[in-house]
Amino acid sequence: MKFKVVAVGGTFDCIHKGHRTLLTKAFECGEKVIIGVTTDDFLHKLGKVVHNRYDERVRRLKEYLLTRYPSERFEIHSLDDYFGPGIYREEVEALVASAETAGRVELANRRRVEMGLKPLDLVVVSMVLAEDGKPISSSRIRSGEIDGEGRVMQVE
Repeated sequence: MKFKVVAVGGTFDCIHKGHRTLLTKAFECGEKVIIGVTTDDFLHKLGKVVHNRYDERVRRLKEYLLTRYPSERFEIHSLDDYFGPGIYREEVEALVASAETAGRVELANRRRVEMGLKPLDLVVVSMVLAEDGKPISSSRIRSGEIDGEGRVMQVE
């Protein structure tokens, strides 16, 4: 493992292959993983629609994680903005992010430096593509376009 503590964040509305890839990378490179889950209020501010409320998304995420990792290897926190409190903890050494969200680490590092903290390293995880070559996303799954593994759903 490369880092003692890494941070990762997401909405985790339905745990799909892209989420699993992101989380696997986080656990591969961090002894401990701080996971931020976007709150319902933050999603509302962003204009995002989800199927599951925050508590349900956290419950399902925790259930998934506990089948693979010991509970002492992760913490789950709420995200009321793009970073959440975990990103400002001194022990966090790296951010694990998809290529889609990796650009935000620059802003996080500016804030960290202002607070007297060391900048974060960035571990970028490529977007996981569905069979049709487009990224797997919860919104595509919700619309019935693809399933959680990225298989294109047959249109009747």
